[in-house]
Amino acid sequence: MREVLEEIIEFQDRQEAQALLGERDEYVRVLMDNFDARFISRGDAISISGEADQVQPAAKILRELQYLHRQGTTITMHEVRYSVGLVKGGKGEALHHLFSDTIMVTSRGRHVRPKTLGQRIYVDTIRHNFITFGVGPAGTGKTYLAVVLACAALRNREVEKLILTRPAVEAGEKLGFLPGDLQEKVDPYLRPLYDALQDILGQDVFAKLMTKGVIEVAPLAYMRGRTLENAFVILDEAQNTTDKQMKMFLTRLGFGSRMVVTGDPGQIDLPRGVTSGLVEATKILDGVKGIGVVRLEAMDVIRHDVVTRIVQAYDAYEQKQKIEQKKEIAINNKRKGETE
Repeated sequence: MREVLEEIIEFQDRQEAQALLGERDEYVRVLMDNFDARFISRGDAISISGEADQVQPAAKILRELQYLHRQGTTITMHEVRYSVGLVKGGKGEALHHLFSDTIMVTSRGRHVRPKTLGQRIYVDTIRHNFITFGVGPAGTGKTYLAVVLACAALRNREVEKLILTRPAVEAGEKLGFLPGDLQEKVDPYLRPLYDALQDILGQDVFAKLMTKGVIEVAPLAYMRGRTLENAFVILDEAQNTTDKQMKMFLTRLGFGSRMVVTGDPGQIDLPRGVTSGLVEATKILDGVKGIGVVRLEAMDVIRHDVVTRIVQAYDAYEQKQKIEQKKEIAINNKRKGETE
């Protein structure tokens, strides 16, 4: 006979109840879909009853989300579904450790934490290596988390300067066709970095540090010939670097500095036949002491649920295309052998 159990989780107030149960109890419905237990909301508490092996994991998820809420994090559908996935995948013990690491509190009072196990590995890898490659699809937090860690290092006086750079290559467009002077031409390419810095530091602090030269945001070409010391350096959209550009950038590393290189090999905009510096570097340098390579996946996407499904659909399509191409090559080789 299986053990029957009831767990009661009490809320501090109605606001906390709404944050944990979701708009129109949408978060509770996710739990109901995944656990065969009875959920009864009683205003200032929720009761979960049923067989122990169903009640206990559901209660654990709600308590971890309650802890997260009380630490200042806004609960979204991502936290709920990701928590369910971890618990059902036998990794429930990682929940508290995952949600307990606050990297930094933004200017708006928002606590920035890793939201997936992949992100946690990424953050830890950056903390323990001189150079870290963060590779993965859009929405996995590669750039944002790197910028947060850079700002935290600056605030803790671990570095004296932040340098953020990107290659000025996007969707086949050329800088010369854009209006304005050089700064106006490159600003659109650097805008995501400006946005991240402003979100973390606030507009006034960001502007002040930019004016003082403590924060430098520049195109990759500006890095040539420099040695970057006592700095936290981030190369974003690195899939659009050439092999020579990547080698040039990595060899700029000076004493007291740390580098993070981010990119998505699935969004290369280089001319056909040109080798991506990111793809090559992660193959050559994986396993080298002091260098970490983290590959984030679709399950680490923290944007809208639809974005996750888009990434998964494209991955499945690309895999299917590769299989069909291999079959076509095999058929052509067979026909060629028969004619000879």
